[in-house]
Amino acid sequence: MPDQIRLLVVEDVPQVAQYIRGLLNAQTAIKLLDVVTDGNRVFALAQELRPDVILVDALLQGRLKGMQLVAKLHESGNQVPVIVLTVPQHPVQPNPSTGIHAVLPMPFTGYELVMRIQQARQVAEEAEQTGAARMITVFAPKGGVGKTTLAFNLAVAVGQSGLRTCLIDGSLQFGDMRALLKVPMDAPSLLDLPTDRIAESDLEDVLWRDPSGIDILLAPPRVELSEMVTVRDLEKVLSLLRRVYQVLIVDTPAVINDVNLAFLDAADTILEVVSWDSTTIHSTMVMADAFRAIGYPPTKVHYLVNRSDSTGGFDPQVLTNALGRNPEHSVSSGGALVVRANNEGIPFVLADPTAQISQDVFRTAAELIGRPAAAAVRR
Repeated sequence: MPDQIRLLVVEDVPQVAQYIRGLLNAQTAIKLLDVVTDGNRVFALAQELRPDVILVDALLQGRLKGMQLVAKLHESGNQVPVIVLTVPQHPVQPNPSTGIHAVLPMPFTGYELVMRIQQARQVAEEAEQTGAARMITVFAPKGGVGKTTLAFNLAVAVGQSGLRTCLIDGSLQFGDMRALLKVPMDAPSLLDLPTDRIAESDLEDVLWRDPSGIDILLAPPRVELSEMVTVRDLEKVLSLLRRVYQVLIVDTPAVINDVNLAFLDAADTILEVVSWDSTTIHSTMVMADAFRAIGYPPTKVHYLVNRSDSTGGFDPQVLTNALGRNPEHSVSSGGALVVRANNEGIPFVLADPTAQISQDVFRTAAELIGRPAAAAVRR
């Protein structure tokens, strides 16, 4: 069961270990990974088994005693919540700042055991979801508006401002970033991350480091492999990335499905790309209604007009009336610069930082993250 809580127990009293096994055998919400009697083995097993919760007996004996183990887990930077098992004669107070996330006194019932484990995991998940990273999901209701090129160059522009930036290719079926950046088909993708508990060390072998300095999490290399990515997988990945990076930018396809909704829901800002095209404007109006129905506040969605200097005869007021407000951002046409940069798989904002389109992207990046534009700093 993918949503089971994975539990590692550290207990050297056989009777207590057997009692815990018996209680957990009667339910399905928690999966007992192993019972360890030696505290020194916990660190390696935690890396191998990836538990969601660790239960440690405060009276554990051996070279590494129970409370010493709890302290060392905390000092090691362990992010897994620890529940301390104790007896009334040896009271322990919960204190997350010292690595004690919850306390379970003996004797306890199966209900108390399961509830304490579930509560510890829930608190940990809520903490994971409050990562400091700002997440910008780039979306368009219609293809052909330059969304992927803009997402890549925005990510590079943000990275140039000094913020640690990760670009996520949310086009899981067709891997738009892989094609744009000429990344080899055998380069790792989202699918190469573990499906249970993801650690920061897992990212090092999976993320693609672009020469521009940003990291990229690529989509699977083949269409059929996208079916293997679940919303739960994405939520775990986003939770970790938000703790590691300062800014996440997600490039999404022009569809509405469970995966795209996960990216849109998690975003601090949805950057919706529009252009001077009647069908695009119509689709944008349809999505505005959909976003209102979902319950997104108006401030969550920002509109960016791409190729803003090529109106095609449109009165700009038409778009303003359709949106019910003026678009927040605009980027001019790039012409030959964009075509050349895309053909070479490089960001146009670095190929020619002084071009008007590059200046527009640097300005938009600064507006989105609330930080001075890199181009202005460079001057």
